[in-house]
Amino acid sequence: MKVSLFYLPSIGPREEIEKGLAGLRNDLYQQMLEELKEQAQLADQLGYDSISFTEHHFHIEGFEISQNPILLDLFVALHTQRIRVGQLGIVLPAHNPLQVAEDLAMVDHMTKGRLDVGFARGYQRRWVDTMAQHYHQVHGVLPGQHDQADQANREAFEECYQIIKMAWTQDLMEFRGKFWRIPPEGTPWPLEATRRWGAGVDEEGFVRRIGVVPKPYQKPHPPIFQPFASSETTIRWCAREGITAILPPMHLQLQNHLYQVYREEAYHHGRRLAEGEGLGVLRDLVVADTDEEALQLWLQGPAFVALMWFAPFGFDRVLAEPGRTSPLTPQEMLDRSLILVGSPDTVSRQLEHLLQSTPITWLFAWIYNGLIPHHKVMRSLELFATKVLPRFR
Repeated sequence: MKVSLFYLPSIGPREEIEKGLAGLRNDLYQQMLEELKEQAQLADQLGYDSISFTEHHFHIEGFEISQNPILLDLFVALHTQRIRVGQLGIVLPAHNPLQVAEDLAMVDHMTKGRLDVGFARGYQRRWVDTMAQHYHQVHGVLPGQHDQADQANREAFEECYQIIKMAWTQDLMEFRGKFWRIPPEGTPWPLEATRRWGAGVDEEGFVRRIGVVPKPYQKPHPPIFQPFASSETTIRWCAREGITAILPPMHLQLQNHLYQVYREEAYHHGRRLAEGEGLGVLRDLVVADTDEEALQLWLQGPAFVALMWFAPFGFDRVLAEPGRTSPLTPQEMLDRSLILVGSPDTVSRQLEHLLQSTPITWLFAWIYNGLIPHHKVMRSLELFATKVLPRFR
């Protein structure tokens, strides 16, 4: 089982966020970067496999200050030695896919192959609608949304993904899709230098193909991940493409069903997978010296942001079994291993229960920097790596 630390960097504790407009404060942002650096360095020393960031914009509230996960990857890589860095993920419908391909290939070279790649579709309309308006006129879509907006978003996402894969694996490429024409028809390029030392231009001096450089350091490209999949459609697409799908916390019946769907879809496309291969799960991680301390830290930080920020988007809809109308209690979350919170012994039991229920090859541990004090995060990382993981490795 590999363990990646997942960050939605928050700037400041709950009391600072509740003052309002925390995202505008440079002092809190500087503090976040310094603490993130120290946590990454400790994780590097403790042997964690990777660190991943997401992409969100305009969060003046102070949550998820992660506008450019690629830059955060590079920031962490420059301060560490071996830990891998990645994104969960870059929201493709809001980007030019060729620029994404270039940026990621550059960081892959700068880190000498320590890069993982993650792509997402985007669900927060405040920023997705704003950032995507010049590309595809698509919108963010909520978890569980299935309508024309969802279909357009998915089409734009898959087309961008296809372009990025072509840019990484083909010396010269051309593409004609619903959203993108690469290169645009009638683009002149009558340069003697290209005729002598380049390629992709016809005899009349018009661009017919382009070559995206550099190509990734890792061949054919870095490992690819998809957060946070909860629909069969997405799971089947990931299985066909060989992408590792990361499931958010969900009730066990749905979780294991999606595991089976992935494996069956992969088999139908010629991929024979071991148990759990190609999938991972996301879990809150808070380890402290006592259960009481860990639970209090979780209630003050992760539970607060879950209630105020994530539940309104519908992420809690898959936690309980179908038919249940009341939310799960914290104790039920603990008992069902939907969160990993407690002392090392308690978290070990929770992790053991999770592994007995589902074959886990990737665990993405959600680290609530800012919302949990820095020294408590450092202690949690240490306890999990030294007191919990050795029991499972």
